[in-house]
Amino acid sequence: MRPVYSCSPDQAKSLLFSRCFQAVRVCPCGYYNHPEKSCVCLPGLVQRYLNRVSGPLLDRIDLHVEVTPVPFDDLSVKRYTEDSASVRERVQKARFIQDQRFAHSKTVFCNARMRSRMVQEVCGIDQSGRNLLKNAMDRLGFSARAYDRILKVARTIADLEEETLIKTTHQAGQ
Repeated sequence: MRPVYSCSPDQAKSLLFSRCFQAVRVCPCGYYNHPEKSCVCLPGLVQRYLNRVSGPLLDRIDLHVEVTPVPFDDLSVKRYTEDSASVRERVQKARFIQDQRFAHSKTVFCNARMRSRMVQEVCGIDQSGRNLLKNAMDRLGFSARAYDRILKVARTIADLEEETLIKTTHQAGQ
């Protein structure tokens, strides 16, 4: 692989992005936390592999999604899925909501760009939401940056559902 500094800015972003996600593979054998197959890696090896990605880097990634293999029977079942046009419409509505919200700002145009003070103003949560977030922060040891990220993503999910208030379901990703 060529060094990042010899690439165009777009190529560099792509390389850094792909390198980051290659490093996030949980273990060398690929079966850590697999629903049907057992990981054959030694525990120390798995931990060393997990430590390859630093906490501060992981802290800057908004969404962490664990993807497990889907059984064939589940793939072959016909089910309702939302079509692209519907998704696009919801995203456009959410972007419009954010355009209206940040019309007064010269630097902020979407939820992801909010600074901490603005997060506190825009991302109000009720007591049950505070309790949920406090428990997650205490149990998982999240940083202040993660706290803001959770609220920004929850605000975006609420915008996609055209909700004015952030609900616990928006925070918990249910």
